[in-house]
Amino acid sequence: MIEDTIAFLKGYKNSVIGLVGLGILIFFVVVAIFAPYIAPYDPHEMYKPVRHPNSDHLLGTNHIGQDILSELIYGTRVSLFIAFISSIIASYIGTSLGLIAGYFEKFGFFFMRIVDGFLAIPRLPLIIVIAAFMRPSIWNLIFIFVFFGWPFTARIIRSEVLSLRNRPYVDAVRMLGAGNFYILCRHILPNVIPLVVVQLIMEASHVVLAEASLSFLGLGDPTTKSWGMILHYAFEYPTIFISDLWKWWMLPAGLCITFTILSLTFIGYALEDLVNPRLRREIL
Repeated sequence: MIEDTIAFLKGYKNSVIGLVGLGILIFFVVVAIFAPYIAPYDPHEMYKPVRHPNSDHLLGTNHIGQDILSELIYGTRVSLFIAFISSIIASYIGTSLGLIAGYFEKFGFFFMRIVDGFLAIPRLPLIIVIAAFMRPSIWNLIFIFVFFGWPFTARIIRSEVLSLRNRPYVDAVRMLGAGNFYILCRHILPNVIPLVVVQLIMEASHVVLAEASLSFLGLGDPTTKSWGMILHYAFEYPTIFISDLWKWWMLPAGLCITFTILSLTFIGYALEDLVNPRLRREIL
């Protein structure tokens, strides 16, 4: 196990695109953790509204006088919290159900029909419709993202389990009297964990974009600061595009969302190359 971990780390270290993505993600995580110490002001505190960037407010203030840089820093916390909590829970549920569905064929057949039904539904439009009828809150958003996120992981894990359950070493352990639960946890689960990690990273990137989209449409939690809510209030301002306000109010939040998704995508590509050598490609 230790040797596999060392080999994995060496392989990831050789991926430039993976290191770039990891570096960007670490930057945002550090900003999120130390937001109270990095932010120059309380994001809810009000000053003179619509001030241009100056020495006191590096990104100016919004329409009600809140410091935009402080909003941006605290927004990192909310956006990453929703993304990673949602993707972790969805991956846990999807992995558990995928293991069971792949190992027990009869259950898996009926279970996958349910998964196919979920995957056939357009994800983002339905999320928008459901969010519109729910009370805006962070936990409601997490519930929605988990509800629609687990089927992707379940389908991938089930496919891998189908190829693992009849391997010679699994048959040998089964002949020695090992129970199904022991086989799943000890011999099959460790082999699907790399796939789970890849799916978790990709799901987190989807959630970042979905949360920003919902908040931009006004369906996020208005009491919290997130990048999507910053964009929502910026686009509602009547002169956002006929003045230079967009440069220091709208653009920074959009860039944060873009770089976060890029970092997760880069990490996902690098991990996918290590997990599945058949998909390996040249990474510059």
